[in-house]
Amino acid sequence: MRHLLLVRHTEVARRWRGRCYGTSDAGLSQAGSAHAIAIAPQLAAWRPDIVIHSDRRRTRDLARRVATLAGVDCLPDAQWRERDFGEWEGRTWNAIYRATGSAMDGMIDAPDSFRPGGGETTTEMLERIALALSRLPAGRIAVVTHGGPVAAARWLDAGLAVSMLPTLIPGHGETWEMAQGAVR
Repeated sequence: MRHLLLVRHTEVARRWRGRCYGTSDAGLSQAGSAHAIAIAPQLAAWRPDIVIHSDRRRTRDLARRVATLAGVDCLPDAQWRERDFGEWEGRTWNAIYRATGSAMDGMIDAPDSFRPGGGETTTEMLERIALALSRLPAGRIAVVTHGGPVAAARWLDAGLAVSMLPTLIPGHGETWEMAQGAVR
């Protein structure tokens, strides 16, 4: 059995708010750092066997705190990174919308072919997260990651329509538990 606790990182630095930051290595805001400090004991009390993070600063800080408090290993895994938004990275969402109109709807309307900013398709992100899930060891695993990967894991678990993905994105610092049966 595998029991997962998926955690979205806390709030990013002010300069990144309202921007597309996907795979960019944005750090945490002061409020995000304080939130990470506040929730780390609760996450450690879940008693993970290991803590995994996406290798981005905004996930690494919280993951290390949880692992230290739980007395377990903390490992990076780039498969848990946020979606790659290509040339959209660092731009404001408003600027992207002004430049592309409703093109960003392609993430849902054309999941196999639309590459936001030339980055990763929705299908590619879903396949990457499915692979990341399959590679996790048995036991209690805490994964500190991003909104997109948490939504992808929830979507894969529930078998919903792709149009439901945006509704599955948790808020900053929110968690979602997932149990998986026999581990291969």
